[in-house]
Amino acid sequence: MKQYLLSINQPDGPPPPSVDLVRVMRDVNAVTREMKAAGAWVFNGGLHPPGTATVVRLQDGELLTTDGPYAEGKEHVGGLCIINAPDLDAALEWARKLARAISPLPIEVRPFQREAGDR
Repeated sequence: MKQYLLSINQPDGPPPPSVDLVRVMRDVNAVTREMKAAGAWVFNGGLHPPGTATVVRLQDGELLTTDGPYAEGKEHVGGLCIINAPDLDAALEWARKLARAISPLPIEVRPFQREAGDR
């Protein structure tokens, strides 16, 4: 099995009033339960807003710590799910289910690189 990252991208700011967060969370929890039952689920979680981020970088031999997200943008990663899937098609099917649960937010699907010792 390969592992895939399903990242949920959302616009900055609070959700619009038209978004029913109770329904969204109910539907996301249903997909998560389905992933667990299928043995695909590894980990998932929502993230605090980008303003809570702290960035650590090495610059000119000195470690610098700054507040806020690394990249400025109008969207940010709002949550993520790591799954096991036999191939990209299976990972995309989980992403489709998640996208239906949180419509209209997009889901980015990316495979993890294999480690040298992995088979």
